[in-house]
Amino acid sequence: MLSASWFKVLTFFGVWAVIWVPIALLICRLINWQPSEPLAPQQKLILLASLYILIPGMVTWKINVEHLSFASLGLTPMSYLLRDQLWGLLLSLGSLASVLSIESALDLLDWQWHQAKQLRVLLLPIFGLSLVISFVEELVFRGYIFITLSADNSWLIAAIASSFIFALLHLIWERKQTLPQLPGLFLMGMVLIAARIISNNSLYLSVGLHTGWIWGLTCIDSAGLITYKHQNHWITGINQQPLAGLGGFLCLGITGLALYGLRVSGVLSTII
Repeated sequence: MLSASWFKVLTFFGVWAVIWVPIALLICRLINWQPSEPLAPQQKLILLASLYILIPGMVTWKINVEHLSFASLGLTPMSYLLRDQLWGLLLSLGSLASVLSIESALDLLDWQWHQAKQLRVLLLPIFGLSLVISFVEELVFRGYIFITLSADNSWLIAAIASSFIFALLHLIWERKQTLPQLPGLFLMGMVLIAARIISNNSLYLSVGLHTGWIWGLTCIDSAGLITYKHQNHWITGINQQPLAGLGGFLCLGITGLALYGLRVSGVLSTII
């Protein structure tokens, strides 16, 4: 028999799917995409936007029906927003730079520095997109799903369950490429929940971390800054997907250790 928290979570995703699927089918017809075909970046962006634009209404509905508050979901007073997100960006970009430096030292990739000029037109649009995606996903998975499951489960079980759901739902897009990334996506979810917990249940640190990873990797990929020397490598990742290799795990591990170290040292409790 389903617990009350699981019933609420399944209701959330069920209603979300019932509303979105007809919209998605219409969009697929308009953009002439078949599920058997790989998604082009623009096609994926359109479908993603149609999915995520429903979230404000979904979350507001759940808040009203279940007598929640935005603060309980992790949207604490706005005075914390900027500094927490900046701290998250610093940690995520730092961990990403560390891993790429190690991979470069191991001669697993080449830097195409002549492509850096393209970043001038990419940085701000990609940052805005990364921020929106991160905010929506953190509000859903580290916000509503985690806090709902925590009501009648331990925080550890809630963290594991919400991270598993977070990873699994990425299979909606490009299943062949996503499947090897599932363990990495699960670990990413756990690190982001740890960020919420150590920042007094605020989502802003998690949003900053998430934004930094998406922003950094998307800018590098869009500008063609890196050429990998191996298509499939146990460090750089299967199909050159960082979360499908040791490098992605190392990036997340560095971030997790940094969060723990700063918290123990008292730095995070002062800043956050």
